[in-house]
Amino acid sequence: MRKLLLLAVVTLVGFIFLGALFNLQVLKTDEYQIKAALNAVKKVRDYPERGFIYDRDGDLMVANQVAYDVMVIPRDIRKLDTLQLSELLKIDKQRLIDQIEKARIWSPFRPSVVIPQLTQEEYAPLQEKLRRFPGFYIQRRSLRKYLVDHSASVLGYIREVNQRTVENDPYYQQGDLAGKSGIELQYEELLRGRKGVKHFVRDRLGRALESYENGKYDTIPKSGADLTVTLDKDLQAYGELLMSNKRGGIVAIEPKTGEILSLITAPNYDPSLLMGRDRSKNINKLLRDTLARPNVNRALQAQYAPGSPFKVLNALVGLEEGVITTTERLTCRHGYDYGGRKPLGCHSHKSPLALNTGIAESCNAYFAQVYRRIIEKAPDAHEGMDNWNRHIKSFGLGNYLGYDLPVGQPGRVPDGDYYDRWYPNHKWYAPTTISNAIGQGEIATTPIQLANMTAAIANRGYFYRPHIIKEIDGKPIDNPDYTVKNMTTVSTEHFQPVIDGMTAVYKTGTAKYAQIPDIEICGKTGTVENFVKIDGKRTQLTDHSVFIAFAPKDDPQIAIAVFVENGYWGSRYAAKIASLMIEKHIKGDITRKDLENYLLTRSLEYEYAKPHSGIPFEINEPTDINARIQQPEQPSLN
Repeated sequence: MRKLLLLAVVTLVGFIFLGALFNLQVLKTDEYQIKAALNAVKKVRDYPERGFIYDRDGDLMVANQVAYDVMVIPRDIRKLDTLQLSELLKIDKQRLIDQIEKARIWSPFRPSVVIPQLTQEEYAPLQEKLRRFPGFYIQRRSLRKYLVDHSASVLGYIREVNQRTVENDPYYQQGDLAGKSGIELQYEELLRGRKGVKHFVRDRLGRALESYENGKYDTIPKSGADLTVTLDKDLQAYGELLMSNKRGGIVAIEPKTGEILSLITAPNYDPSLLMGRDRSKNINKLLRDTLARPNVNRALQAQYAPGSPFKVLNALVGLEEGVITTTERLTCRHGYDYGGRKPLGCHSHKSPLALNTGIAESCNAYFAQVYRRIIEKAPDAHEGMDNWNRHIKSFGLGNYLGYDLPVGQPGRVPDGDYYDRWYPNHKWYAPTTISNAIGQGEIATTPIQLANMTAAIANRGYFYRPHIIKEIDGKPIDNPDYTVKNMTTVSTEHFQPVIDGMTAVYKTGTAKYAQIPDIEICGKTGTVENFVKIDGKRTQLTDHSVFIAFAPKDDPQIAIAVFVENGYWGSRYAAKIASLMIEKHIKGDITRKDLENYLLTRSLEYEYAKPHSGIPFEINEPTDINARIQQPEQPSLN
């Protein structure tokens, strides 16, 4: 019996060993082969070409160029001579050590960038010598090549992703590049394409020798989508030229479509500065310039008081509310009188004035009376202000507009609640807010909002949401956000008399010296007060120059807003710039060379060099309402 038991145990153990041996030799063979292969195979990311960017006429603005990254896999490093390698790479030894440690902390097994974006010339001497350093290799990638030296703020740039992006988006790994501003950021997912992977057999030092299994497991990268933008690159270049040595923003829109023809911020910079090995130095230089703020897109982010161009909206609201007619004449005694004061001064012109002359000559007194009638039509100021707010916002003011660019500001259009917060006892009235009549009070707008407002007037009561993308891989965009009309609250019949007044601005009014032959332009000049606080005291600096226009009058092809900081008055700089931009777009050539020469030879740098010049616009913070309402200043004359 004991012999049988012993035999059974031996037999059972034998079967167990045979089963284990079978499992190891047969069942596990494929698994171990795969693991062995993985240890012997090196994966290299194959980066796709980023999508090209073309202007509206098909001219290439942004392409790609070959660049090379020096990569490291920390676990593959063997007996590293850091001094020798740092000399080869032409970087500081401590920087090399820091980069390796950073890569090790992130992942000892994954590749990390040591030096990004080497040029062909920088890469050539490394190609063979780097083989002497196990764990290091060269990775080819595609970088941006800018074929224009303008439009940096709207095109944007690409930059290495940060740790947060790597953690939140599985597509990216450390060292990858992604769009960081402008179109590059907004359309990153379309432009970046899809990465592929190549597999190589390693040698004992971890170096890639040859393709693994003839590329059987490789995946092919997919190039990013090509984008056609709505910009006219020639108009962009010309606008930036006209804004040389000036600060401000220009936005031009095609009224029929909402396509952005030009989007300019000044000062600007060459987009190529943010590529290559010096990009970090150049980015830091831009960020450190806290006076000129070239990193701020003034066309989208700077919030200014609109000044006199805002008067045309008050005229339209006044007509819609029935508080004025086109023929009624209102008195101007060199300003608006109220309670024995003259809070809004005005220049000398014939009185009384009707609507057309009021717009052409930019009469402050006329529009103060129009505004007051609008507010006082309601039973109380709060309700009147809410009604006025409703009309004004229908033109796209006071919100982000919803355009397809990643930055912006909402501007500000006050309502009844806004003033109730400043006056808790609710003792405020239309005259308390009278500066709103001329676009100075608590209103804040961005240049793109003013351009969109102008497009709505050109269209006689509607606008298409502004947008920057025209086609994706040759196919027109099909997005209802940009193809559906946004209607204003003002009836169509009220626009013509206001447009006639805007035509008179060029023919007989404040912009008559900026006329362009054979183009009937409708516009409105503006001079915006520029106040800052110096040592706690409200101080007035040089006014801003602003202008809105569209042309031609009966077949609008362009609507434009120009804002020049510290430009004195509307017709001095902004009106001239707008006129030339309009002629450039419609005719292609410039006939008013005298006007062009004036702008190209004038600089405002002396204004910006003055002490306490400050930042003459808002980003988020509102201004001091009490200073504006309780201490009214005489505004500029147009």
